[in-house]
Amino acid sequence: MLCAAALLGSTLAQAQEIQRQDPAAIRHAVEDFMRVQTAGLPGTVTYTLGAIDPRLALPACPALEVAMPAGARLWGASSVAVRCSGAAPWSLYVTVQVKVTGEYLVAARPLSQGQTLSAGDYAIQSGDLTALPSATVTSQQQAQGRTLASGVPAGQPLRLDMLRLPMVVLQGQSVQLRSAGSGFRVSAEGKALNNAGEGQVAQVRTASGQTVSGIARAGGVIEVRF
Repeated sequence: MLCAAALLGSTLAQAQEIQRQDPAAIRHAVEDFMRVQTAGLPGTVTYTLGAIDPRLALPACPALEVAMPAGARLWGASSVAVRCSGAAPWSLYVTVQVKVTGEYLVAARPLSQGQTLSAGDYAIQSGDLTALPSATVTSQQQAQGRTLASGVPAGQPLRLDMLRLPMVVLQGQSVQLRSAGSGFRVSAEGKALNNAGEGQVAQVRTASGQTVSGIARAGGVIEVRF
């Protein structure tokens, strides 16, 4: 009887061990999730997963669910949630460190407020984008022809919030309202009620006193769409 009890206890222990969640499976699920979620990031992406405690006695899960916590972003130090919604639900968080190596723009020399950027005003460097200020400019197209909202010291990374579209319409300026559609084309004059860059919304007061909105274009043209 003692032998039978010992054998039964050993069998139950083995069954319980088999029913525990394999930490390696959790890791594989997180790696698959990271591979998909970071595919669209700029530059070269590498990531490191935090350790998963092998002593966790989690029930085995037939279908692991991996997701980002609300408000989280896969950028620098972060974490992902792993959940099981089976008969014995559980959840845990796995820390991740994301590194994105890519090009970014820095001021090639001291730049002044209101200056319109050209190719000689910035230089291209390479580094970990996750360690840089938020909204760092990563392409020349984002900077070329924009004006600076503030001065920038030499060597400082350019940020999108520093850049402004050059104004193509100024408040009080006489502008040309243009509208076209199927079988018609209308043109009229008016006064701009606000400043606007290329592609931005401008409000215009017509000669009759009506206020209309349209898209600002170079040359003092406002496109009105119906």
